[in-house]
Amino acid sequence: METNQRDYYCNDSDSRLQEILDAPAGAFEELKSIPDRGRLTYTNGFYVYCTAVFIDIRDSSKLTSSHNTPVLGKIYRSYISECVAVLNALDECKEIFIAGDCVSGIFDTPYQESINRALLATASLNSLIAHLNWRLEQKGYSTISCGIGISYGRALMIKSGFKGSGINDVVWMGDVVNEASNLCHQGNKNGRLPVQIATSVYQNLTDYHKSIVYPVYQGFADLQDIWEPSQYQGDIINISFRDWLQAKKPASQLNMLAALAQGKNAFAQTATPYYGLEQFLLSPPPGRS
Repeated sequence: METNQRDYYCNDSDSRLQEILDAPAGAFEELKSIPDRGRLTYTNGFYVYCTAVFIDIRDSSKLTSSHNTPVLGKIYRSYISECVAVLNALDECKEIFIAGDCVSGIFDTPYQESINRALLATASLNSLIAHLNWRLEQKGYSTISCGIGISYGRALMIKSGFKGSGINDVVWMGDVVNEASNLCHQGNKNGRLPVQIATSVYQNLTDYHKSIVYPVYQGFADLQDIWEPSQYQGDIINISFRDWLQAKKPASQLNMLAALAQGKNAFAQTATPYYGLEQFLLSPPPGRS
């Protein structure tokens, strides 16, 4: 948010503090679905069930030692641009936030089907990174790896900022946001798979989606049979993204010869020259060693 330099007065500050702190408890309404942000004021708020999705870059500080400022700008701008584009394409995603190299989305998920759609967003983000890395390699730039976290639960939605200044934003608070952020930081780190999934999300998944992710246990391996998983994880992808990328990449000489031997066009494109978020499919993650 851009500043506009207004003078600060203690009396005015005290009046604002009292107005906020004296707001009645009834001003915070419980809803099953995310309301229009236009309903928010500085004195009310909404408790809503939602799904939070976070993605950020692993070891992003190493990029600064490998590239100059213009290249860093290109890498970050391309990464943020397309993460936002993926999230923004989904009807269920109602809010998108950018903080450094972290991009997050708040999804309106009143039904199990919509929670599964939020999971599919994580698969598309994971596939997007493969697409981005291909383009980065073509330019001779460093590739990136990302962690992705997803959680479901109740959050407090409020309007916060300096009243009367025009400097304000919608703020989301609660365990669902904190857990998604924490899971995101665990993805692609210390042997973990890219997508980390809260148990609250797993419990609402379809049987197929449950079958392609693995439980994560905290503690001693010999006690895993009696402990509940702390979370779930997967290297889940959007198959239509993958197919588009494979068709887009130049065919290797070996693949070209094999295709010619079978009477196929090695350079044929897919029937659809783009990938669409309405064609979500997930593939199983690679087997664990």
